[in-house]
Amino acid sequence: MKLNFYKYQGAGNDFILVDNRDLSIDHHNPKLISALCDRRFGIGGDGMMFLQSREGYDFEMVYYNADGQPSSMCGNGGRCIVAFAKHLNIINTETDFLAVDGPHYAKVSESGDWVSLQMIDVDMVQRDAEAYVLNTGSPHYVQLTNDLAHKDVFAEGRTIRNNATYLAKGINVNFVEPLDEGYFVRTYERGVEDETYACGTGVTAVALAMAQANGQTGTINTPIKVLGGNLNIRFDYDGQKYNDIFLEGPAVKVFSGEIEINPVAV
Repeated sequence: MKLNFYKYQGAGNDFILVDNRDLSIDHHNPKLISALCDRRFGIGGDGMMFLQSREGYDFEMVYYNADGQPSSMCGNGGRCIVAFAKHLNIINTETDFLAVDGPHYAKVSESGDWVSLQMIDVDMVQRDAEAYVLNTGSPHYVQLTNDLAHKDVFAEGRTIRNNATYLAKGINVNFVEPLDEGYFVRTYERGVEDETYACGTGVTAVALAMAQANGQTGTINTPIKVLGGNLNIRFDYDGQKYNDIFLEGPAVKVFSGEIEINPVAV
């Protein structure tokens, strides 16, 4: 059968998107998902999403990591699927949709290529030695570092992700360096099991952790540079709880096409 798909990227974090409102695709197939996300033998992507109908919401976001397994929330994926929904004329400039971590509100520009996505509230930031550990829809480890441009993020991130504390469930590992008014961030992502060009829930975790580290409260705006471009995180923090958290940045259609798949044979 032929699968019609779209390819989107948000600051270099790239995804395969499929309109599955008619439920014609049975996506509970890890081998198929991982084959399609393969950059040499498939379409290629950090993950794959299916846009589906859901009563009470504009749509539902169903997300899989590149390894074919269901994933926790993906922030840049969430922004890309909002841009996709606008492309499909499901929404105009605002939306309420459902993801694995609950409802999300988002605004998208008239041009459809800039999305501001509201993330879940966060009320717990833990410490692991000098690092910060928190969940922004996905679990994250945040570590300040120096000379980030030359760090072996793959090797060091993989070591932390697979240590005794985090091996069973995995964790995303973010290395952070102050840059101008914000931060430079590089992330090793579980499920992809590699460094990605951007991680939306990761840069969100970094912004929240750094606010705590610096003793900041009130309404905070944090620009962040990633390998794939620039993102922005804004939120309110009263010293105990983070709310009104928004992840903002580009969400761009790269191309669309169709690919022949045989779900039974994969």
